[in-house]
Amino acid sequence: MNEYSQNEMMTIAAARSLRNEDICFVGIGAPSAAANLARLTHAPDITLIYESGTIETRPSVLPLSIGDGELCDTALTTVDVPEMFRYWLQGGRITVGFLGGAQIDRFANLNTTVMGDYQHPKVRLPGGGGAPEIATHCGEVFIIMQHSRRSFVDKLDFMTSLGHGEGGGHRQRQSVKTRGPTRLITDLCIFEPDPETREMTVMSIHPGVSREQIQDNTGWNVRYASHVQSTPSPDAAELSVLRELHARTRAAHAAS
Repeated sequence: MNEYSQNEMMTIAAARSLRNEDICFVGIGAPSAAANLARLTHAPDITLIYESGTIETRPSVLPLSIGDGELCDTALTTVDVPEMFRYWLQGGRITVGFLGGAQIDRFANLNTTVMGDYQHPKVRLPGGGGAPEIATHCGEVFIIMQHSRRSFVDKLDFMTSLGHGEGGGHRQRQSVKTRGPTRLITDLCIFEPDPETREMTVMSIHPGVSREQIQDNTGWNVRYASHVQSTPSPDAAELSVLRELHARTRAAHAAS
């Protein structure tokens, strides 16, 4: 049996969600690790796009930021940011956006702005960047986050990026035509939105995780699908590629 960490399970489960034909707008951090793992395993032809304007980038190490030279150096081409957002993103040419966040609620709305009161926050976060536009203009959105009660909250301190709003048809009432968050992958389980209410619902639980553990780390009453699956464990090839990617990244950043 392969031994792996919860973080590795999360990254590999997220990578499996991506398809070879996807055009993916990638966030920095965990989304970038998952997207590049997909590219290096089952989806070699996936097109990865980053906010800085790099198209079909194929980094050998994970970028520290959207301005990391590795992205531009390995991209098919680089366009300016207004073109990236106006032509590619708002033009409906990107199939999936891959995001993370500091807080998320039951309808997959995200906060990356502040923790606490907006005027007097406990923590001021990096902000929205391109995430609000990614959340509304990509065909669908995948979210990857560490699962904790601090992050999975009943009410956001600030809504940065629209998920399913207040639930039901809220996105459509706001004239947003894309699907929004269709999958939320954590280190404990995988959620998908309920077809009617759009509340995020557990569809798959990672090996060794209990329902009690999921509830203890969630700030709302967790709902489960009628038939909850067990997430397949990482295989040796997935673990090897992911660990090699992280090892190259550590070596490159230590040398810089």
